[in-house]
Amino acid sequence: MKSQLLELITQFLEYLEVEKNRSALTIRNYDYSLHKFVRWAGISKPNHITAPLVHKYRLWLHRIVDPKTSEPLRTTTQNYHLIALRSFLKWLAKQDIATLASEKIELGRLPDRQVSFLEGNELARLLDAPLKLKMREILKMRDKAILEVFFSTGLRVSELSRLKMNDVNLSKEEFTVRGKGGKLRLVFLSEIARAWIGRYIRIRRDMSPYLFVRHDFAEKRQGTAVPLTPRSIQRLIQKYARAAGLTKPITPHTLRHSYATDLLLNGADIRAVQTMLGHASITTTQIYTHITNQRLRDVYKRYHSKH
Repeated sequence: MKSQLLELITQFLEYLEVEKNRSALTIRNYDYSLHKFVRWAGISKPNHITAPLVHKYRLWLHRIVDPKTSEPLRTTTQNYHLIALRSFLKWLAKQDIATLASEKIELGRLPDRQVSFLEGNELARLLDAPLKLKMREILKMRDKAILEVFFSTGLRVSELSRLKMNDVNLSKEEFTVRGKGGKLRLVFLSEIARAWIGRYIRIRRDMSPYLFVRHDFAEKRQGTAVPLTPRSIQRLIQKYARAAGLTKPITPHTLRHSYATDLLLNGADIRAVQTMLGHASITTTQIYTHITNQRLRDVYKRYHSKH
């Protein structure tokens, strides 16, 4: 017979799917984390979840060694499991079910993140890379448009891969994208990005509604080209980073970081950048404080009296 706790976990996951409209990946991760906790704890009721038990669980997570790397479980990964448990406890409280208060669980402190971004010459070399390789013209147009859209909008790779023709009106400098948690936000297209999208669309002959598609004949189904996946876009970025002679690791997120960095260096307010990136919390955007610190140094040197 299924325990009460497992039944409640099932209801919680259904709540995330229906009420909160969380992604399938998020629900799968929460499912994994919560069942991992229940298996470890060997408990069957929500009131069995206590502060001492969670402390022991945190200690157990902290001491896990990843067999692939022989390294302890990263603090980020430990926090993922704790976030799932904390969210479940918060939901239980809303159902008036007696259990540990969610605020009793604090997340592990993460080390400051070092943001990787492209500077002027590096960025120019990457953006021009598709035009310098020998390949079909349509691939050059598509990949150049992808790079320009990334830098112009700061889109996540998953957001870019889902873009459809109808989402982008090239006569306007802006469009709305649905980001994490189904939240809508406004993004802006530069004149250069719009020009390359237009050139790419004009030479397309397929009937796919997606903006960026594969042009591999084996991938076509009934005359409709298959949209690029986030993984295939990531591989494209890596290919052009190598072609541009960039030695540091480059991902689609590097272009997102470069977008945010460029805005801040040119005077944008960090709250505005938070909105444009679609961050729910300003804390997430504060990984770019190294940029604002640089601006503070510039202000100091400019305005502080010389001694």
